[in-house]
Amino acid sequence: MTPVKKGSTLSRRSFVRNSAIIGAGFFIVPRHVLGRGFIAPSDKLNIAGIGAGGKGESDLASFAKSPYVNIVALCDVDDRQAVNSRKKFDKATYYKDFREMLAKENNTIDACSISTPDNTHAVATLAAMQLGKHVYTQKPLTHDIYEARILTQAATKYRVVTQMGNQGGSGDGVRKAKEMVDAGMIGKVIEAHAWTNRPVWPQGIPTPTGKFDVPKELDWNLWLGPAKQIDFNPAYLPFNWRGWWAFGTGALGDMACHIMDPIYRILPILYPDSAECSVSNVWKNMWSEGNYTESCPPSSIIHLTYPRTDGRGTIKVSWHDGGLLPERPHELLPEEAFGNWDGGVLLIGRKGKLLLDCYGENPRLLPTRLMTEKTMPKEKLKRVPEGHYLQWVNACIAGYDNAITSSPFSYAGPFTESILMGNLAIRSWMMKNPNLKGWDDKYLGRKKLLWDAKTMKVTNFDEANQFVRREYREGWRLEL
Repeated sequence: MTPVKKGSTLSRRSFVRNSAIIGAGFFIVPRHVLGRGFIAPSDKLNIAGIGAGGKGESDLASFAKSPYVNIVALCDVDDRQAVNSRKKFDKATYYKDFREMLAKENNTIDACSISTPDNTHAVATLAAMQLGKHVYTQKPLTHDIYEARILTQAATKYRVVTQMGNQGGSGDGVRKAKEMVDAGMIGKVIEAHAWTNRPVWPQGIPTPTGKFDVPKELDWNLWLGPAKQIDFNPAYLPFNWRGWWAFGTGALGDMACHIMDPIYRILPILYPDSAECSVSNVWKNMWSEGNYTESCPPSSIIHLTYPRTDGRGTIKVSWHDGGLLPERPHELLPEEAFGNWDGGVLLIGRKGKLLLDCYGENPRLLPTRLMTEKTMPKEKLKRVPEGHYLQWVNACIAGYDNAITSSPFSYAGPFTESILMGNLAIRSWMMKNPNLKGWDDKYLGRKKLLWDAKTMKVTNFDEANQFVRREYREGWRLEL
């Protein structure tokens, strides 16, 4: 068999790699496999799941739809969350600590799916990459900007196949939208808006208090990961951690990798050079008594300015969450939907406007009658009929040198950085607003953060830089 380079697909599956038709969503199966009528276990991609409950459960089920996948190991810090996955994949070895799993299963695992809270995305992903394992990591790729930069560099250094879990990135909608924009149907894009109905979990609330016993099924220390040590509180688990800065990234981190993907994928942009925001402390029609800096705000508007990579000026991108919306386009009829329930995107060009639903679905010109009056451009971009999950599976089997994925870390890393720049603005705003009822100008959040992407530094407000790279507690680190 052909020798294996570090980080490449294992030679025991080289026959599959050599016969893979990249991007087509199927394989030419070797004759000896067809003759037996099955695929030998030794010819499968062995996947381990780090985070086996919640989104991890559905991710693993999606990978397992491929006949070339074998789920060989499961890891979850909470036995209660892992119940269904352990039943479905009853032959998989189960662990609580992903570090122990990677050490013991190193010779068995080919790839890892990481579906933990945002807080541990980076450390789990990098640990797998450093062992030459291909990785599929849920959105947002990381908890902070520095982590995203490290994972981007790691993908090249360790030569592994990568994919971020923003499934709409493999959809037909965003490809159709790009073809429409590239064909000049709305002219040069000068402005873009994105919005979501999130958060649908509590934000802008006081830090939970009280003493609680840690459930016997939960390893609280491992659940905290790199975050500072705090007492267990059931308010954080299993879903509401999203609204706390120590563990999640708020509505922006939760949904922008889905909703803003068409903006980032279609337009000639890379890193923003400035960010500003405004936030509200109204949660469920109740005005908060103060500014709870440990909790993400209930709603926000963020404005990012991107230099165009083609040197032709800048593009303003605005994000709206918590029920806040951009102005409804006058071209949209009163009864027509402005995006869908989860959110939407509006691209504003010099010659027209393009509206998309969440995940880049259903792109349409405004007014919508133009969709039948105009001739749509011919299909130029390759579609992904197998979907986001199996695209990654096929790419892992094909190997690093032949891999094609929709959201490799070379794309997802800078994309995540630019999104999290919005959270720098939010956290700086909250830090400078100790009492949101005050009307002193210095507390109105009017400071625009100026960003130097090369050095990953805010150049005009040094206090904001503490959020670029958080401090890990002892025992955790992130080093290439």
